[in-house]
Amino acid sequence: MIAVPLHAYQQRWMRDPARFKLGMFARQTGKTFTTTLEIVDDCFAAAVEGRRARWVILSRGERQAAEAMNEGVKRHAAAFNMAFDAVDFDWKGEAGSYKALEVTLPGGSKITALPANPDTARGFSANVFLDEFAFHKDSGAIWKALFPVISAGWKLRVTSTPNGKGNKFYELATGKDERWSRHIVDIYQAVRDGLPRDIDALREGIGDDDAWAQEFELKWLDEASAWLSYDLITSCEDPTAGDPEGYQGGVCFVGRDIGRRNDLHVIWVWEQIGDVLWERERIEQKRATFAEMDEAFDGVMERYRVARACIDQTGMGEKVVEDAQRRYGSRIEGVLFTGPSKLIMATAGKERFEDRTVRIREGDPALRADLHKLRRVASATGAPRFVAERDDDHADRTWAAFLGIHAAGGPTVEYGYRAAPRSALLGHNSRMRSDDYEADDLPDPLSRQPLGARLRGGL
Repeated sequence: MIAVPLHAYQQRWMRDPARFKLGMFARQTGKTFTTTLEIVDDCFAAAVEGRRARWVILSRGERQAAEAMNEGVKRHAAAFNMAFDAVDFDWKGEAGSYKALEVTLPGGSKITALPANPDTARGFSANVFLDEFAFHKDSGAIWKALFPVISAGWKLRVTSTPNGKGNKFYELATGKDERWSRHIVDIYQAVRDGLPRDIDALREGIGDDDAWAQEFELKWLDEASAWLSYDLITSCEDPTAGDPEGYQGGVCFVGRDIGRRNDLHVIWVWEQIGDVLWERERIEQKRATFAEMDEAFDGVMERYRVARACIDQTGMGEKVVEDAQRRYGSRIEGVLFTGPSKLIMATAGKERFEDRTVRIREGDPALRADLHKLRRVASATGAPRFVAERDDDHADRTWAAFLGIHAAGGPTVEYGYRAAPRSALLGHNSRMRSDDYEADDLPDPLSRQPLGARLRGGL
């Protein structure tokens, strides 16, 4: 029984009784909504037949698990006029405790939603829904833990948009075996089947060809030459990163990539917590005046305890760096974008991602595509160089992030200060002076060898 109106592609998914079912759906097409409807419908049928159904929803994180439960399961149960009891609790596994949400339906059927990891994957004997599986961290380990559990006749539902080729979802979606029933619904098919979406507006809104190809056209982007794979990017995403309200008052490092007409002007703020850099704020401007760009940068310097800021000094960045150094002194380092300097910054950035010592905003398609589009290629002389294919902004977000990571490299000194008045910051002859600080015997907090000196000394 289906108590909710569905588009044709959703009906095909709902009515497919296959035990192993995979759906690769474009973004904003209702894959979680439709699959949670199937789960509730199965529980309804179980109640009518006098039996119990058991389902577990494994999502990429606590927030997504809560959305699947609140926006999916509970809404569908209400549409079926099914009373339910809802609880949340700390589910304890072998490796730790996890926030779980659970609904009990008439007849004793239960649906539990919680974040996916190998621990939760092996913790239940139930039908399983892997929601946005391509974005699960350690998807291969989750699969190894899960499959023996569902081998005793349980159903398995797997849905996602693509996320590169380095994950278990890619392997399942491109498999040739007939045990899986595979549903592929790109944005064009969804609109043909009745989904009310303006394709041109969506494409313009996402503003990135790679992101559009992957998120809406379901294309598998090449990972071979990507400097940062999608799997690596996903492993460093966190739902609490990228929110200025999460700033804990720690020392921050800033990267600033200069662009005006065709490129983005990007300011990236990292906060250091322990050995991890957390994205706190990212400002993006296009076709802004230099005054507007400087105003945005001054705001960052006022709001955060910035130990060091590295700014792209190439071309139009010369004056930007000079003005920033006049206002903020030795906390500002200008970086000329040359082949060797980009290699140093890109290498340091990749090492941070590989070591999982950065946390970036979760579920940001433009950022993910920007980080992924950077590729290392060989020049005619054999020297390595970095390019960003099929874009209008040359991976500006990525370079701002790498500039900030470079700023955080090497030893720094904890300091305290009071922010200078904004009028002083914007004055013609303003410059941060030693008496603007409230620390005893302050050494230079940025005392490390600048990138220029490192290059002169050799790679």
